[in-house]
Amino acid sequence: MPSNYDSVRYTSLEGRTVLVTGGASGIGAETVKAFAVQGANVAFIDIDAEEGAKLAASIGATFAACDVTDIPALRRAIAEVEQARGGIDVLVNNAGKDDRHAMGDLEPESWRRALSLNLDHQFFATQAVSARMAERGGGSIIMLGSISWMRGRPGMVGYTTAKAAINGMTKTLARELGPSGIRVNCIVPGAIVTERQLKLWTSPEQNQQFIDLQALKFRLDASHVARMALFLASDESGGCTGANFVVDAGLTQN
Repeated sequence: MPSNYDSVRYTSLEGRTVLVTGGASGIGAETVKAFAVQGANVAFIDIDAEEGAKLAASIGATFAACDVTDIPALRRAIAEVEQARGGIDVLVNNAGKDDRHAMGDLEPESWRRALSLNLDHQFFATQAVSARMAERGGGSIIMLGSISWMRGRPGMVGYTTAKAAINGMTKTLARELGPSGIRVNCIVPGAIVTERQLKLWTSPEQNQQFIDLQALKFRLDASHVARMALFLASDESGGCTGANFVVDAGLTQN
């Protein structure tokens, strides 16, 4: 799929301030690029200062290096964006890491780190932007889940537990923030090809396995997720909240 992100113009996104966490690579970087093409004022944070700075310079976005597991630092980074831009209209809680681990090897420290990397910051970032969003009359918050928990994927129980929890958090926060005009939805990606996946876990055999299981017979990439983020951030999804939007080429049908 071409990644020019201008085949459809979401005019409601022009000039809106969008903050993406984990925006220096993978799905996050594609999301940053997609919003920039749509004319949004894009800011993003990531622990990778070098790659973040390169991407920001290439598209004219604002970048700040931040470890999202450091909640005080995350709050400061969000406050700086709000102060500079007068508020945040769209938050994309993208940051995460799908580390593999055997159940028997997990100790409390690594268990907590899995939840911190994939769950905690999604709540605290949402908490941080919600008050100013409410003052401005509303906004869109987009969580990132994963079909891994729906499929009960082994070897990553910390990750799947965090992603399952995001489902419940999305529904609760949609109820709590809805009266303020804030919509909360969750994108649930399937098997997405990224540089990290290609480097660590993707082989021709695995590619074919996913294609065989999917209803659509092609591999998904980060642009498929980014396009869903554009829709959920725009006024075209104004009636949508508390919902999962699965982008998996029909993988979970099996």
